[in-house]
Amino acid sequence: MTASTVTTKPQQLPSTDSELRLPDILRTLPRQCFQKDWRQAWTAVLLNSLCVGLGYWGIVSAPWFLLPFCWIFTGTALTGFFVLAHDCGHRSFAKRRWLNDLVGHTLLLPLLYPFHSWRILHNIHHKHTNKLEVDNAWQAFQPEFYSSLGRWGRWGYQGMRGRLWWMASILHWAFLHFNWQRFEGKDRDRVRFSALLVLAFAGIALPLLWVTTGWWGLFSLWLMPWMVYHFWMSTFTLVHHTAPNIQFKPAAEWNEVEAQLFGTVHCDYPRWVEFLCHDINVHIPHHISTAIPFYNLRMAHQSLLEQWGSQLQTCRFSWALMTQITNQCHLYHPNQCYQSFQEFHAD
Repeated sequence: MTASTVTTKPQQLPSTDSELRLPDILRTLPRQCFQKDWRQAWTAVLLNSLCVGLGYWGIVSAPWFLLPFCWIFTGTALTGFFVLAHDCGHRSFAKRRWLNDLVGHTLLLPLLYPFHSWRILHNIHHKHTNKLEVDNAWQAFQPEFYSSLGRWGRWGYQGMRGRLWWMASILHWAFLHFNWQRFEGKDRDRVRFSALLVLAFAGIALPLLWVTTGWWGLFSLWLMPWMVYHFWMSTFTLVHHTAPNIQFKPAAEWNEVEAQLFGTVHCDYPRWVEFLCHDINVHIPHHISTAIPFYNLRMAHQSLLEQWGSQLQTCRFSWALMTQITNQCHLYHPNQCYQSFQEFHAD
């Protein structure tokens, strides 16, 4: 894909030198890409907090016909909280681990997202990007598994891979991030702490919001911005890891460079979205190294463009792009990357 067109047919990814490793690519990046700057990090927290506050002020103060714009702005600004916590999870926000954990928990509390469970599961995604049966982010179902589902299971999966893609993050949040029993050792203790902290916060904040503002306050001040946040979470994750020519590979065939450099997508969004979400869309260098802070991603991306140019996966966010993905990228196919539901049921 290019920044101005949408690929309509599966294409082969660039051939990758089997001797090329991620450290070779990392050595081509400027050293400044990996340098933490506490001023930039904390300035982003301050500006993001002001934007969230401005959004809530707008929800409270604006006339009813402007509320959708206020919900969209506030939910997008809340997504910025997640992106900053995302850096905390990768330890690229601050030098001290305890500070990353403190800031990460604090920023995710308004989103009701447990920090440690997300951090641990997300790191699995980074280590095994596009590895079949291992990557835990938006991996397409294999036809055999899809066929084994009951009617409701198939219907639900069709929705999440189709026009209801924007709700998929909610299911991921609800089913994966509060079950500390699936973790072991110290990780289980950390995940339990994060989950119970979120549940305690929700148990206090949501009833208090209901008592003080009624059902409309709960709907307008919490639910709608929270839904916008999950729209962006779902969209970012889907777009940055899904295209008709991006293949998931079995472990025996998986190549780290092909997956991280050529199998992740840079997508250009409206600039206000990129500003509020701290350039989360500059995604390829983030998969080359999670140690790159968000404010250095564009520098790293420019360096990768100079090295690899048009071989990188790029696109522009649009309804045409989402239509393409949700029409075609449904089930895993070993030869043509994806098979649509229509093609599967026609066989």
